Amino acid sequence: MSEAPAVATIGYEGATPDRLLAALKAAGVATLVDVRAIAASRRPGFAKRALSATLEGAGIGYLHLRALGTPAAGRAAARAGRPAEMRRIFAAHLAGVEAQAALAELSALARRQPVCLLCLEADPAQCHRTLVAEAVGLPVRHLAP
Repeated sequence: MSEAPAVATIGYEGATPDRLLAALKAAGVATLVDVRAIAASRRPGFAKRALSATLEGAGIGYLHLRALGTPAAGRAAARAGRPAEMRRIFAAHLAGVEAQAALAELSALARRQPVCLLCLEADPAQCHRTLVAEAVGLPVRHLAP
């Protein structure tokens, strides 16, 4: 990553664990922050346990901040192709106490080391991870596996 602190984001849709790992290494990411409400995946290698083990083997930290995940209603809106509704639901969720505490933890971490936010969606413009990254208050850069 660059000299100035920034928050990176990445989506694993259409990627393999190896390609994801290569992108994180190339960007100098120290910790991958999983911002999925449910850190499970039908895609091999992307469920919490498997992903954290892969990252640990590569010297990259893993942190799951569940409170920064999209609530069920927001995920349903996103799947139904209603991104504005998803953003509205997520903004209300992000204002909550648990989400604000997780955001404070993320902000402090991002100022100490290079972090990257992970979610499924390939297009950062359609994913809540961009809203989380912007809420940190640092420049945002989107990685592609």
